[in-house]
Amino acid sequence: MPLRLVIALTAAAVAVAAVGAWLWFGREAPRPAVLRTQPTTALYALVDSRESDTRPMTTAEVFPESTQTLGALRRDAVEEFADCGDALQGVEAAGCTQALRATYRGDGVAGQFVLLNLPDGRAADRLLTALRSDGFVRQAVPFDPARSRAEARALGHYVAVSWVGAVEGAAGGDLVEPLIALDGLSSVVQSRVLDAT
Repeated sequence: MPLRLVIALTAAAVAVAAVGAWLWFGREAPRPAVLRTQPTTALYALVDSRESDTRPMTTAEVFPESTQTLGALRRDAVEEFADCGDALQGVEAAGCTQALRATYRGDGVAGQFVLLNLPDGRAADRLLTALRSDGFVRQAVPFDPARSRAEARALGHYVAVSWVGAVEGAAGGDLVEPLIALDGLSSVVQSRVLDAT
């Protein structure tokens, strides 16, 4: 067999293998249909770095008993990860030491809240940039990403992600109210700010 033909066939086989690998391994992570992000602000200056806010968040602090129900949503599960990669998909969070996640369900909707502990506000803002395009938080409760909304905010050295969507078979309803209810969990960071004053 001529060398040129061998090279052409080998190149074609490599291209087919690469496309197959991309289709199998490179599927995009589920993403919200609507995503709003907000970088950190001076309001969170007192907790802008882990050096000034050394105490790790706890699940009891972020998800107290009073948050078992949020409006029409009821909490399913609470998890804490030392490896932030377990809560993220398709994106890296350099220096992240913990991720806390709770999942919620309601009538026709489901959602989740994730709080990530990063080194400082710059790292938090970099993660927000990545979440806008490179990947997102790992979906931990079933809902339709194509009918979902999310909010991701940097709050000092934390990133809070609230994500809600319509469940399969549910009529399309308003997701704003459950999203606001989930995002209210981020007020725990404001409590840290007040503690630091």
